[in-house]
Amino acid sequence: MRILFQLYLLMVPVLLFSQEKPQEKPSLRRDESEETAKKEKVATIDMYRIISLERDTTYIDTSLTIQREYSHNYLRRDTFGLLAFPNEGQTYNTLQYSLSDFSPYPEMGLKGKHFSFMEAGTIRYASVATPVTELFFKSIISKGQLVDSYFTLNIHPRLNFSLAYKGMRSEGKYINHFANSGHFRFTTSYSTKNLRYVANAHYVSQDILNEENGGITTLNDFESGDPNFSNRQSLEVYLTDAESFLKGKRFFIDHSFRVNPTKGNNNLYVNHQFNYENKFFEYKQPTIASTVGSTTVNRFGDAFVSSDLKDQIHYNKMYNKAGVIYENTTLGNFQFFVDDFRSNFYYYKILVQQDGTVIPASISRNINAAGGQYDYQKKKWTGKFIYSRSLSNQSLSHLDAKMRLDWNEDFQFDFQYQNLNKLPSDNYNLYQSGFVEYNWVNDFKNEKINRLAATAQTPWLNASLNLITLDDHLYFENVAASSAQQIIAPNQYGKTINYLSLKLNKEIKFGNFGFDNTLLYQKVEQQDAILNVPELVTRNTLYYTNYFFKKALFIQTGIVLNYFTKYYANDYNGVTGEFFVQNQKQIGNYPNLDFFINAKIQRTRIFIKAEHFNSSLTGNNFFSAPNTPFRDMAIRFGLVWNFFN
Repeated sequence: MRILFQLYLLMVPVLLFSQEKPQEKPSLRRDESEETAKKEKVATIDMYRIISLERDTTYIDTSLTIQREYSHNYLRRDTFGLLAFPNEGQTYNTLQYSLSDFSPYPEMGLKGKHFSFMEAGTIRYASVATPVTELFFKSIISKGQLVDSYFTLNIHPRLNFSLAYKGMRSEGKYINHFANSGHFRFTTSYSTKNLRYVANAHYVSQDILNEENGGITTLNDFESGDPNFSNRQSLEVYLTDAESFLKGKRFFIDHSFRVNPTKGNNNLYVNHQFNYENKFFEYKQPTIASTVGSTTVNRFGDAFVSSDLKDQIHYNKMYNKAGVIYENTTLGNFQFFVDDFRSNFYYYKILVQQDGTVIPASISRNINAAGGQYDYQKKKWTGKFIYSRSLSNQSLSHLDAKMRLDWNEDFQFDFQYQNLNKLPSDNYNLYQSGFVEYNWVNDFKNEKINRLAATAQTPWLNASLNLITLDDHLYFENVAASSAQQIIAPNQYGKTINYLSLKLNKEIKFGNFGFDNTLLYQKVEQQDAILNVPELVTRNTLYYTNYFFKKALFIQTGIVLNYFTKYYANDYNGVTGEFFVQNQKQIGNYPNLDFFINAKIQRTRIFIKAEHFNSSLTGNNFFSAPNTPFRDMAIRFGLVWNFFN
């Protein structure tokens, strides 16, 4: 990975300079026809397309809007509903449960390590008239940087390549809180002249390294506001040399071929999707015992070794999906498909516990499913209906129905119903560790998920409603008797959980001022406190925009308020890379204020931000997790720079 990154850095200047047109000697005369031809060669914005896996198309956007301000972060997207940990590049606590994506297939697990992991569905492809380069830079919290560079070109109108690398390094302000990550992406898209064959493919290599300190040991040292602890390195933490590391590589291709040579009112396609991915997770803790004041505790219980503990998990999966599509311009698209899912979640040893329980070395899965899909688009209505069911011994099913009404440019409505019979993630059923209590083998039931969602976009208000019913919900809990210990174990809730969320958004503009408001209301019905979320989450942004210097400079400046009500937030466990349920400490009910100044000059956007500037004014009651404080005030700056040939 380091070699690829160095080669990529060497290539970037070459690619940038390659976009410069060679200077021609000025001529005394210029034919009018040459001037006309030159004007005709100017590329329009619709010739710079970004394409998703579902073939949805948007265009490269260099504008400076309030939505762009929300994406100036490590994930490069709006993080409303997520609560960042104190250092960049670490995990996020979840404030909005309806952000969760559901798949019927089993996953590796380690959800806390996957927030920045780029999944196959998030990779975007491109088709551009001229070479395009985007450079993103943002200063970090302490001793490091965040960069994301992207280059794409069409070497032929129907053949596109792109290269991208996102790298982050941050030391952090707390003991043992270093974070480092790298995400390399290569994509290619190809189609024949008559669009008879279309293919999108990508290769991704990622690594995420985090030092794990387990949180601060004495909350009163932080909450008291004692100036002796204003330097966060003075706060005692549970772990001083532990770290976790996740890396993964993926090769992916999605392609289709039209059987009939010429497209008509009736067409037949054959399509295929292939996804091969391998992952590796490692947790290391050289020093087993932790010090809390003058007391020594084993944070994660007893261990099989006295020092240099090292846990490793290996995972790989291969997914093939093949289908036949009949397309009728009047009736829509009818698809029949079969898929094959194979995965291995494994260690290199078999454990036999003192009670005789055998912890196997692996979970291997071979799942075959068949299903159908119907796509419809007529006038103002668009619909997609998918149903699949397993053919093999594993019980698995998935129903997903989506409808969209584009009433006009101002009114759009979306409806979705989803029903899943989902296999558990592998780390719920099997785990091995050097810590005695972190070894288990289970045979949990499938999770049953019903989801009903609706969204509306209108000139007056944007709204989204989610109703989710969970049966046999899987979760992690702390089974330790002592509050100083984290001994995490998986469990399954045998009762029903009903979740409701209503999200409202309205941006009000008056003159050069804007007031953007997002409000989230959540309600959970359950007999026990298993799924915990804040009842209210809000973000309110008051900002001012204007042009200066004969419209050569565009300025955007304002204040953002983030707030959520108190609730029993999940805590994070670095050994498993998972969040777990706790009912000992509530967090929330504190305002988080950010001040920002953004500027745009041509296609360059520059931003400066004072994050959480009220941290020293409103008391030290701000947390990301029960033992992990939220970020202190930090002034950060950065830019997004687009180059077009």
